[in-house]
Amino acid sequence: MTRLFNKALLATAIATALTGAVVAQENTDEKKAAADNTEVIIVSGTPGGAGIRKIDASFAVTNIDASDIDKLAPKSTADLFKAIPGVWVESSGGESGANVFVRGFPGGGDAPFLTIALEGSPIYPAPTLSFLENSQMFRIDETIEMVEGLRGGPNPVVSNGQPGLTTNFRLKRGGESNEALAKYTISDYGLNRVDVMASGSLADDLYYMVGGYIKSSDGIRDAGFRSEEGNQFTINITKEFDRGEVNLYTRQTDDHGTWYLPTPLNVEGVDAEYTQIGPNNRQATIYYGPENSTAKSVDMGDGRGWDGHVSGGSIKLDLGNGWRLVDRFNLTKGDANTYGLVPEGAATTLGAVAEDINAVSGSVTGNAYAPDTPVQQIGRWVVLKQVESFTNDLAVSRQFDAVDTSFGIYTATTKAEDWWSIGNQAFHVLEPGGEKLSGIECNDSQESCSWNYDISSVGDASTTALYATAQWFASADLTIDAGIRSENHEVSYTVDEGLDGTITKAVDYDETKTSWTFGANYALTDFSGIFARMNRGYKMPYFDDFRDNFGAYTGGNRLIKEVTQGEFGYKFMNDNIRFFATAFANEVKGDTFVRRPGAPAEILTNEAYGVELDGRYEHDSGLSLSLNATLQETEITESPANQGNEAQRQPGWQVRMTPSYAFEFGEGVYSTVYATLTAVDDRYGNNENTVVLEGYEKIDVGMTFEPTDSLQLQLSVDNLTDEQGITEGDPRNPAAPNGRYIMPRSMKLSVSYLFY
Repeated sequence: MTRLFNKALLATAIATALTGAVVAQENTDEKKAAADNTEVIIVSGTPGGAGIRKIDASFAVTNIDASDIDKLAPKSTADLFKAIPGVWVESSGGESGANVFVRGFPGGGDAPFLTIALEGSPIYPAPTLSFLENSQMFRIDETIEMVEGLRGGPNPVVSNGQPGLTTNFRLKRGGESNEALAKYTISDYGLNRVDVMASGSLADDLYYMVGGYIKSSDGIRDAGFRSEEGNQFTINITKEFDRGEVNLYTRQTDDHGTWYLPTPLNVEGVDAEYTQIGPNNRQATIYYGPENSTAKSVDMGDGRGWDGHVSGGSIKLDLGNGWRLVDRFNLTKGDANTYGLVPEGAATTLGAVAEDINAVSGSVTGNAYAPDTPVQQIGRWVVLKQVESFTNDLAVSRQFDAVDTSFGIYTATTKAEDWWSIGNQAFHVLEPGGEKLSGIECNDSQESCSWNYDISSVGDASTTALYATAQWFASADLTIDAGIRSENHEVSYTVDEGLDGTITKAVDYDETKTSWTFGANYALTDFSGIFARMNRGYKMPYFDDFRDNFGAYTGGNRLIKEVTQGEFGYKFMNDNIRFFATAFANEVKGDTFVRRPGAPAEILTNEAYGVELDGRYEHDSGLSLSLNATLQETEITESPANQGNEAQRQPGWQVRMTPSYAFEFGEGVYSTVYATLTAVDDRYGNNENTVVLEGYEKIDVGMTFEPTDSLQLQLSVDNLTDEQGITEGDPRNPAAPNGRYIMPRSMKLSVSYLFY
């Protein structure tokens, strides 16, 4: 604790000592935001996204606005979720390929209990498929107004019934006045990025917002080429009527970057700066199909990303006589491909794997290497994935005296077409962009030492859910609410394992489950209250669940995850303070853990309990402090071999503090300095609890400077002390001394100009 306290003092000292600044708001705007604390409106967890004051909500929800996002300077969408209590994020895989865990829920990676929504609609109903988690299909830019993070609460009943975490992104909207923003960002890792955003009025009661970005860089871990490239464009149109509004949006994205994978932890020179990909190995030949007889040339530099669109909208109408209607819909379609250099086992030396060291040379350079040269077997994994989904959530509500009721129907269709060739191992030199070696039998003969898992699959799923909620205003201070949801889930799925034209697995699945929630909110004063809630929900199986568990669990009943949760919280919100403290407990039954695609699954049950803190203090002097913290205990309560162990890859505690100071730097010139201290407990890298991942502390700092009302500059430094923390081990081979480092120190500088 002494070490942690000293680093907290260091972070505060840095924040108050730095001169210069960057916030998108003046001091007057900061004060206005504080005064609006008690009027913050959230839409997550409400039927049809109707909205409710945060102070009146009977559940825990975190809201992060555009100015908060600027200060946090997330490296990816998933990286932003670190600001949500109860959430553990491993974002060290790059802009795509994150792992997100929620409140001790079990999982082996990806984000099985995360839904990302845009304007209240889930962008893809399946939270996780192999090599695809929701954050891969979403990029943060200047068009985002706010994100809400709802854990548990009414989640199992509304929207897509996600029992874990729903993060709802809200787009900026136009108003009566026209304005535009242009922003240019550079970094010490070769980033060049241009963001633009414009909004205003097209006609009476017709508003627009357009924006997007274009970018490229070599990557925070230098790949030696432009390994990260992308662009995005968003349009948001709103038409207001006397008795409602219509909103339409589309978000077109083409963005990919290096997929950073675990690297050896016991080889000198391999640290947080290291990445496997480089000019000498990005061009590769993979072999697949029967007896690995078909060759395909690929560019591993394409990494992992999203090329597609997320489009949708909403209709809100006052039907008269107290009846209200809200309909939200979304269409997502595109390609989410993955190209990765995946380690297979521990590092070794060339002399240990070469029968004739004199016959070995680099396949690109022709260089000869000494017997003590570190080498590692690396698989060239290629996953091509086409996805499509359409969701619609229609809710009708009416208040009868002291009871507010809602009735809704949610429908979703989900599709995924996959082509995989994973495996294709070969020994490579352990240096950045290390080349493949010739003269080693395992490298030169694709049949001798390389395992492959090749598949072609097509899956379709459809979901229909009927739900109803009621809120009873029992008194001026007490409200009680309840909700119920009946969901039917159907899956049709076929797999050709081996790419020989033979269907090896076929699924025709149909199951119905009923979820419920019950909560109460009691206002202690105008600024404080307490709340309590119980719920039960389900995570229905999708395509990969059946493929990985086909032999033992063909019927799919054991593949349904049943989640029971309880929470009790205290909240306080006034002009200067926003504070939520939430105690939670949960049980997740029937979860499956698959160490690598194609391997057998372990069925287990997890229990967890803990406390979440989510707070912000703002003083009239310009000083503010944000805090989010999680303390939790986890246990695997049912498992063939790991009963009584802790859940893998989740810390017992984690804390994030962000002190900030905004001040006037000369007449009419405003500045802000800030820092974020992150501290994380030790974790286990596997369910067996044999691999310990040590905790770490990390400091980020930032400065903002606003010399005029229109011109803004921002400097942000991530991982100031260049901490070499580890987020995860090797999930495919826990015994191997491999792991993912957090991102090394990096700096970004941006200049933006606001046109009025």
